Amino acid sequence: MSSMTAGPLRPADLRYTATMNTLIDPAAFIRANTALIAPPLVPEIQLYLAVETVAIWEQTEEALGQLGLPPPFWAFAWSGGQALARYCLDNPGIVAGQRVLDFAAGGAVAGIAAMKAGAASVLACELDSFAIAAIQANAGVNAVDLQTRLGDLVGTDEGWDVVLAGDVFYEAAPARLIVAWLQDLARRGATVLIGDPGRAFLPQDRLEILAEYTVPVTRDLEDLELRYAKVWKFR
Repeated sequence: MSSMTAGPLRPADLRYTATMNTLIDPAAFIRANTALIAPPLVPEIQLYLAVETVAIWEQTEEALGQLGLPPPFWAFAWSGGQALARYCLDNPGIVAGQRVLDFAAGGAVAGIAAMKAGAASVLACELDSFAIAAIQANAGVNAVDLQTRLGDLVGTDEGWDVVLAGDVFYEAAPARLIVAWLQDLARRGATVLIGDPGRAFLPQDRLEILAEYTVPVTRDLEDLELRYAKVWKFR
């Protein structure tokens, strides 16, 4: 899950807070306000994650001097990303030796799993500089080397062999653009894997299920304690 698909967070790499008038370093903020936690579906991986949903949300707003921000999506291990990560670890042949894009990566659980499964390289992209800092911190903890890109890659094609897209179908307008782009990549030969529990704008009529997992999730965000997340590919 990422700010790319549900109310973009777009802080600059360094921001002045409204209250303290001091520079905020995203990497320092992440380490100070999260804990290293292994997501339940991929205990092989540790990520800097929020311990309490409301607390990290308020801390982000305070740090950036803004109210009404969307949640810091990088601070949670969303079910679709966990499903993709599990699938990569259990099926390493899909990513081994391949150039992988982890699109709208959040904290990059899927991209980290791809590297652990033998990918030649992984590019993790995000719109939020705090997410980029989280990806870099998470990669370091897991002893993998990820490339990062701050920006929107929808509509581009850099020749990736595998594209991982977890939890990106939250809003109608972005979903239409993302679906068209991902389908174009699949048609030219990329392996496009989507991790999603079946959210409203997932184009299920164009997809088939490769795997399904039961994933414990944060009730504050999902209004559920379990999600049945699936890995999908285009028909």
